[in-house]
Amino acid sequence: MGDPKKPKNKYERPRMPWDKQDIMRRDELCKKYGLKNKKELWIAEAFLRRKRKVARELLALPLEQRLERQKELIESLIRVGLLKKDSTLNDVLALTVEDILERRLQTLVWRKGLARTPKQARQLVVHGHIAIGSKKVSVPGYIVRKDEENQIKFAKPAMEEKIKGIAATAKTQKGGSNE
Repeated sequence: MGDPKKPKNKYERPRMPWDKQDIMRRDELCKKYGLKNKKELWIAEAFLRRKRKVARELLALPLEQRLERQKELIESLIRVGLLKKDSTLNDVLALTVEDILERRLQTLVWRKGLARTPKQARQLVVHGHIAIGSKKVSVPGYIVRKDEENQIKFAKPAMEEKIKGIAATAKTQKGGSNE
């Protein structure tokens, strides 16, 4: 049954932790998306692994049983923004970890231009400066649904001006020191 104070892990560690190619690939992804540690990457990999496992199990079912459950799986992935409207189970199997990392709040804040780097985006989210609609979200690994994507903004409008002011000050200081 397990201890209620210790929830089940949402990830699995790699089976071969010292594989050089794997380490280099994971390091690149961590740098590209500004992840705090490998655990965040393992969570995304586990999410992908679960969805792909369901898709493979559905492919093994007879057609009548498969259709309804297939529709549910694909609609859930469309809602998250990982797939397009006319997707199939083969598209689910073709998903990559990068597709999932692109849907994280931290990455979308950076891609929208609210932060200059992925690390700054993470800091803004963790410190509570980012809101989705009217609700503050302080979890950088939050998977943003497609309908929430346009609602990402600063929690306080004054924060946006402050961030842009800091960026402008940094540019003028760099320009002044080079002369």
